[in-house]
Amino acid sequence: MLNYTGVALESSFILKVKRGETPFYRVLGRIARALISPSAPRIPNWSRPVFRALYGFHFLVAGLWHSFCNVCYRQPLFQGRCATYGRGVTVDRLPFVYGHAEIHVGNYVWIGGRVSITSARVVDRPVLILKDYCQVSWNVSIVANKEVIIEEHARVSFDCRISDSDGHPREADLRAKGDPPRLRDIRPVHIGKHAWIGNGTHIMKGVTIGEGAIIGANSVVINNIPPYCLALGNPAEVILRNCGRPVKPFEEPS
Repeated sequence: MLNYTGVALESSFILKVKRGETPFYRVLGRIARALISPSAPRIPNWSRPVFRALYGFHFLVAGLWHSFCNVCYRQPLFQGRCATYGRGVTVDRLPFVYGHAEIHVGNYVWIGGRVSITSARVVDRPVLILKDYCQVSWNVSIVANKEVIIEEHARVSFDCRISDSDGHPREADLRAKGDPPRLRDIRPVHIGKHAWIGNGTHIMKGVTIGEGAIIGANSVVINNIPPYCLALGNPAEVILRNCGRPVKPFEEPS
């Protein structure tokens, strides 16, 4: 009872400060806001070039330190986790890998930060294949319980989710028991060459994105998308065909 009374008094006091019911509580509120979100005084005009130079120096040092950590720490660690690893790969941050997925990274692949790669216990050798020149941007989650393939030059924008399974069985009683998904409910995902996956897109199990296809931002893709089509929506639907076809044959960068 005493503990409850103390909590109630504390909550009442904080509420009065937030409301500013009296001049005293308004002063306390201003002090609290100043402590929580302090504001620096305005700098004199003559000092602006100095602070501008310091601003640039700050990001120069941060960039050099970031590059050092990538070359000497993050990329060697990630290479050790991968089954195969190409040349010219760039990793912005160390990807989080959970599970036993077999990861193959091609040449000149770019992987952004906060990328997670997870796999479950159903299939003995789940595989994630990132082919040459493909790009996986920031905050992308890939669930490879069987097979996920991202082909050459395909680009997956930030905040995307790619999953070859739901991560749990359909049946309510099996979910309650914590059973893994059934093998029949794990179906590979295939993203074709030169495809573009817009930010915030969810690509669900069993989906094939055709070569050069474009998926609009925040779409949920549950069906196959033909090559060189523009699709968007929830669920994603093809709204434009023969979109983005190359004007001449592709030439691989040297």
